[in-house]
Amino acid sequence: MESRYFTITQLSSHFPQIYRSLLHESATKPLLFKKLCAWGLQKNLTTENKIQRLGAALNFLRRYHDDGDEFSDRIVTGDETWISHFTPETKQQSMHWRHKESPVRTKFKQTLLLRKVMSTVFLDRKGILLINFLPRGETVNAYRYSETLR
Repeated sequence: MESRYFTITQLSSHFPQIYRSLLHESATKPLLFKKLCAWGLQKNLTTENKIQRLGAALNFLRRYHDDGDEFSDRIVTGDETWISHFTPETKQQSMHWRHKESPVRTKFKQTLLLRKVMSTVFLDRKGILLINFLPRGETVNAYRYSETLR
């Protein structure tokens, strides 16, 4: 309980007479410990950032209250995403019955980068306005967004 960052290897060095598998089983089953990763937050907002976001949200609500749907009809948003040219076979789909003496089926890893293309998608409250596919090797940045919108 003193250190939540312990490892089974560290426990094993403290208790060399106990098998590692037994240490792992003791930590997980009766003590109900699980090894979990910390969640990654996108940003640690300062008080000033929070005040700015609150101000922007209140401004948005005020404008929507004043102009209604006319205001929300003018909002366009966009995002970028990788689009794959094919749907890879899942692990479940590649499973098959085999006898213990049957040869093992092998599957090569796919090089997905060559089969994907970056695209930007722009939409408003009524739906998709534009899907733009980028030439290979080009990146999405503020200039690209501005040019696409123009």
